[in-house]
Amino acid sequence: MTAGLVTVLLTLLGWSCVPLFLRYFAESIDAWTSNGWRYGVAALLWAPVAIIATRNGRAPRAIWKAALIPSAFNATAQVCFTWAHYLIDPGLLTFGLRIQIVCVAVGAYLLFPGERRVIRSPAYLIGFTLVLVGVLGTALLGDHKFNHDQTLGFALAAMAGALFAGYGLAVKRCLSGTNPVLAFAVISQYTGAAMLAMMILLGAAAGAAAITALTVNQFWLLILSAIIGIALGHVFYYIAIEKLGVAVASGVIQLQPFLVAIGSYFLFGEILSAPQWISGAIAVAGALLMLWAQRRLNQQTAAALARAQAQPLPNAPGPTIEPAPPLATVQD
Repeated sequence: MTAGLVTVLLTLLGWSCVPLFLRYFAESIDAWTSNGWRYGVAALLWAPVAIIATRNGRAPRAIWKAALIPSAFNATAQVCFTWAHYLIDPGLLTFGLRIQIVCVAVGAYLLFPGERRVIRSPAYLIGFTLVLVGVLGTALLGDHKFNHDQTLGFALAAMAGALFAGYGLAVKRCLSGTNPVLAFAVISQYTGAAMLAMMILLGAAAGAAAITALTVNQFWLLILSAIIGIALGHVFYYIAIEKLGVAVASGVIQLQPFLVAIGSYFLFGEILSAPQWISGAIAVAGALLMLWAQRRLNQQTAAALARAQAQPLPNAPGPTIEPAPPLATVQD
């Protein structure tokens, strides 16, 4: 239990730091350079896991092909996520990202019939509605009207949330049954390669701006952001899920927007209006309600499965009920 609490708190803190890091670097380097260095470092750190598992035969033969589609979603989402930091402040951005869980629910309903019983439940639908209302409130209820850049920034944040949802759904569809650490190690290689290619083609001085425009301390902060947000963040999250369960770990991570907004206030002077704070709280409450509804139905399904196994019917096939998998995904 202690290990689970420590790792979920470290995950929360690490992923809350990522938007603040990205906003900080936005003042010195372009988004292509930021992404290229961050994911390039992360891919390098994850490479031994992917290579050793492949050489030792512990990785499924088809994993490199199966990871292509999830990686494409992840790379595109990273581009939208990072660029949004150049247009809007981190607090508003991370509240807007709650749209992710709505997109996951819609995608899961369309792609996975076994999950429709969860999504149709009244509590889940109420949570779904609260997330939509909360996200719209954070966008529309600020003290100042959006200008063109801010509108585009919020649109990019919402697009990133939708793409991260697609990433999670693609992982479930293409890599079901694969060890999540190994799956992410492989996805990191593809995503890192894509980010490096875009940095070389589109970044200032082919990415060399990170060396010329940043001080030594800033450059090491850039490397540290990759280690905290991508390399260690996912390891801590997987440990937290193993120790605490998906519902608890995902629930704690929903506090991220509040920590980011508080950090952004002190670091960058971002001020959200009272209606925006209330709307953000509504969105997070809706996400928590969706997670709770899913967990409750999973428990009921598991109990029904246990009863069916304890009292099998003569000459009847075994039960085929399975608990629904988690619908919440993450971003870095």
